Amino acid sequence: MKQKRKIVYLAGFLFSIPLALTSYINSSFLGNYINKYYISILYVTASILTIVGMFRLPQIFTAIGNRRSTILFSLIFFLSLVMLAVADKGSIIIFAFVLYFISFNFIVAALDIFIENFSIHSEIGGIRGIFLSITSLAWVVAQTISGSIITKSSFRGIYLISGLFMVLVYFLVYFFLQDFKDPEYKKISVRKIIKLFIQNKHLSRIYLISLILKLFYAWMIIYMPIYLHEYVGFAWDEIGIIFSIMLIPFVLLDFPLGKLSDKVGEKKILLFGFVIISIFTLIIPLIGVKILWLWALILFLTRIGAATIETMSESYFFKYVTEEDASTMSFFRNSGPLSFIIGPALAIPVLFFVPSFQYLFFILGIILLSGLFISLRLRDVR
Repeated sequence: MKQKRKIVYLAGFLFSIPLALTSYINSSFLGNYINKYYISILYVTASILTIVGMFRLPQIFTAIGNRRSTILFSLIFFLSLVMLAVADKGSIIIFAFVLYFISFNFIVAALDIFIENFSIHSEIGGIRGIFLSITSLAWVVAQTISGSIITKSSFRGIYLISGLFMVLVYFLVYFFLQDFKDPEYKKISVRKIIKLFIQNKHLSRIYLISLILKLFYAWMIIYMPIYLHEYVGFAWDEIGIIFSIMLIPFVLLDFPLGKLSDKVGEKKILLFGFVIISIFTLIIPLIGVKILWLWALILFLTRIGAATIETMSESYFFKYVTEEDASTMSFFRNSGPLSFIIGPALAIPVLFFVPSFQYLFFILGIILLSGLFISLRLRDVR
């Protein structure tokens, strides 16, 4: 079991590199083909399609198995990256981005099944912490090299290199997880799964906490690169440095926090995370100067809060479920694409009626504060 977890850890690392290389440049790249105010609409459309598709994931896992599903989604993700690298028509770019967005969310859900299957339930916090630390390391590595890749070969070079990593993921899952045995996935209707989350206050609260965190990620992914590049004036290699420093807390904190949650519970640690992330997100609009170390420090501090919240929410949720609960896990993972609907929907009127990106981060800080009050109502899982 431990050996299989290492394979999944490696797959998660290799998959996270192309995701990290592309996530923070997507909005700027798409801006070359569509108006930047319509980028939000594209994210909303891709997110809606992803949510609809994720409701069908348990049936897909039952029909062809999680391993084959991962191989299929990895192939689609690879093709979408190649299309983004070589296409020159806006319509093809948009289609490729939608495929990209759907497939990477499906891969995340499939990796959850592997991790849960190869986990010891009493140690789930530590196991999830290791997985998050490894995938976070991939994000740091990717951001360290992304700026120089863009400088030397443009955005298209990023997508092409990212595709090569997905080839490695494909072969890793194909050859080294051949003996994976799928559990008997529970078949629960969409209506029943929504009812379950509403009735179970523990699940509904941790889902809202996850949604708030994913909303933070969505806004940072879509709007922070544009803000730093077009409004503050940083070059892409400078932004790469800022983002690589910014992501270090995920590497350093995920594993020890996961182990700590197995001993003391998640509630108190979640409260700390929301205090930190809220304060420093609200500070972002107050910084108008182009000072690299200052921006790196502020964003680093927001990620201390984000890493804390992410590890605690993952640990809390997965103590409630097993690998058979594919429907429950798929619904929980819908918080990611749903955040790309809610985030742009809130941002669009601000961007149209207020002439500055700065106000987006004031609103985001207030939303994060709501997570503090939800955390106060949680009860630790032992």
